[in-house]
Amino acid sequence: MSNGLDGDIELQVLALADKLQQAGVMCTTAESCTGGWIAQTLTSVAGSSAWFDCGFVTYSNESKHRLLGIDANVIERFGAVSEEVAMAMAAGAVAKSGADVAVAVTGIAGPDGGTAEKPVGTVVFGWLVPGMTSPDVERALFPGNRRDIRWATVLHAVAGLNERL
Repeated sequence: MSNGLDGDIELQVLALADKLQQAGVMCTTAESCTGGWIAQTLTSVAGSSAWFDCGFVTYSNESKHRLLGIDANVIERFGAVSEEVAMAMAAGAVAKSGADVAVAVTGIAGPDGGTAEKPVGTVVFGWLVPGMTSPDVERALFPGNRRDIRWATVLHAVAGLNERL
């Protein structure tokens, strides 16, 4: 394929592009464990500037606080990989960018960093679309190596936006 995306993700991105354009809204991303892969995937589609505003790669806790406005106490209390932080990332991305729609991801892609409560492969998603009073969150556990976990996260993030729009 000319944009370099595999079939499943390409179908999801094209569907998302259509929904965002028809709704006349702009999208933003707030990413930790994917390191910008969601934004890269969305912008691999020609014409994405009509519906994609910007992406925040907030890998460190400090950048989550500085760029997205997340209260450091929330990160300290719940951990960076938590429903509370994913919700705050999505809300912060919309607030800081002026976009209408956001997807946020925070997780443990491995191979290290997992715990019994949050094993490697744990990812927390936050989605915010027009009409929601607060972000929708979901926790997932993906198998595989670091690359597998990150790609599964990208696909799930985009599919989740499609479901909510």
